[in-house]
Amino acid sequence: MSEQKQQLMARLSLEKVLKTIPSGLFVVDREHRILCWNAEAERITGYRAEEVLGLECSFLRGIPCGSRCGLYDDSVPKPIIGVPCSIRSKSGKRLILSKNVDYLRDEGGRIVGGIESFVDITHRCRLEERLRRHSRQLEEKITRRTAELEKERTRLGTVLDAMSDPVFIAGPDYRILFINRAMTEIFGDVLGRSCHEVFHGFAEPCPWCPMSRVLAGETVADERTFEINHRCYEIIHTPLRSAEGETEKLAVHRDITDRKKAEAKLREANRELDAFVYTVSHDLRSPLTPIIGFAEFLREEYRDDLDAQGLELLGEIEGQGQKLLALLEDLLTLSRVGRIEPPEEPVDTNEVVRAALDRYSQKINGLNLEVTVEPLPAVHLPTTLLGDLFANLIANAVRYGCPPGGRLEIGSREAGDQLLLFVRDHGRGIPKEERQRIFDAFYRGSTSSETRGTGIGLATVRKIARLYNGRTWADDTPGGGATFWVEFPLSKS
Repeated sequence: MSEQKQQLMARLSLEKVLKTIPSGLFVVDREHRILCWNAEAERITGYRAEEVLGLECSFLRGIPCGSRCGLYDDSVPKPIIGVPCSIRSKSGKRLILSKNVDYLRDEGGRIVGGIESFVDITHRCRLEERLRRHSRQLEEKITRRTAELEKERTRLGTVLDAMSDPVFIAGPDYRILFINRAMTEIFGDVLGRSCHEVFHGFAEPCPWCPMSRVLAGETVADERTFEINHRCYEIIHTPLRSAEGETEKLAVHRDITDRKKAEAKLREANRELDAFVYTVSHDLRSPLTPIIGFAEFLREEYRDDLDAQGLELLGEIEGQGQKLLALLEDLLTLSRVGRIEPPEEPVDTNEVVRAALDRYSQKINGLNLEVTVEPLPAVHLPTTLLGDLFANLIANAVRYGCPPGGRLEIGSREAGDQLLLFVRDHGRGIPKEERQRIFDAFYRGSTSSETRGTGIGLATVRKIARLYNGRTWADDTPGGGATFWVEFPLSKS
């Protein structure tokens, strides 16, 4: 093959390669005139090859190559790899390129020109700039927020330090990060030490420590006594967010020693009062039984010897005696209602209600009442007290609330973590102004004036409810009547 043909083939192969290479590429001579301009260079810049061949490459208005081109500068090592450059496209748009530059040599190794390849990184650079700008904005926001949190923390520290209640803040590792003046007066400067060591003398976290629950976002309350001063405190453990975004525990201590002593005295006074009521009721019942019996005996045995007034007076003695005996029986029941530890196994409430209904079956049948009992959940309450509770509510409904042929309903509802038991009648109802008083001992409402009763039954219901952190109230039954509610914390199985 002739030398001319070889040169032609080489040129054709080079042109083919230059056209298909995926980067923009051009070749210049020693005077920076463009000798070759490939298809990708046309696509990136918008200039066709016929428009730029023979022109100096400076027409691209490149930055920084227009001011300090290093192509033929021997002090600039070749090849130049990945240098950024900015040019103007044919449309006037500023483009950012990443280019590689090297000498073009002939077969003898002489520099005859230069070759430059480039890719358009404009979009990437703009994305990077947006990311940098967003990063700066985010850093500024974090800096501002951190400063705000630190300011809030400083203000919180000032407020906590002014409190009379002892306060400390502990990190997830149980180390004390802050202690206010009131706590310092009790324990001294204990910053950096573990709270379980300082307050309770434990080498490990306290068995009852609520730290894990607090770190999960829960507020926890408990009561503890400090050995150092023998004072009892109600402690509120609250999650607190630090400036670094870490959750810590804030513990506020309210001294309840005096309150606990007062509660103990009140419980003792109540026990003494119950004992007194029991003794008086029991002692009064003993002579009352023969009085009633003698009155009944005289009325029956000497009926022919007494006039109408005498018989009426004996009947009155017997009636008043029976009323007083019922009152004493109810007082004995009320005095015997003391707190009994709830059973380990839940009590079948349905069975308790059946027994209470059987107790008043004669009166229920006499009034021809329709009784509806919903399935009731088991509860962790003593069977005897649960029986007294339903017996008094049912007796109250039968005596005062249910007209002949009426309805009596018993059921339950759940409201959050509370269980509500109800007994509902469809009678005359209770005046709104009396609903708060009907649970007071000896109080009898205006609707009960024609019915025998002692005014103790609902007071007993309220006492049982209070013993187990519950409450009682009454409201209207839709369509007429009264619904009596008893609320307890929901039983945990």
